Amino acid sequence: MNLEFTGEMWFWKGPAPWHFITVPEEECGELAAMSALVTYGWGMVPVRAQIGGTGWETSLFPKDGRYIVPVRASVRKAEGLEVGDMVTVRLAVDI
Repeated sequence: MNLEFTGEMWFWKGPAPWHFITVPEEECGELAAMSALVTYGWGMVPVRAQIGGTGWETSLFPKDGRYIVPVRASVRKAEGLEVGDMVTVRLAVDI
């Protein structure tokens, strides 16, 4: 399964701060439909993500009925990304 979408990067200031991009509702429906086939617990969905020319392996987190993509510092630096930027993300999920 391959998905592509654009979303705003946001910052979560928790005990372990991270930057995320929320997957749009339509794509979340597709992910939820196949998540039971790939999740390794807590609803996490392993993916290969790509922003611009930078790709990495990560897992989508379920949050408030949707999924969020964690964006590593190395990806943000390589692609020159800041909070509030609209970012196009490509995801590949192996089923």
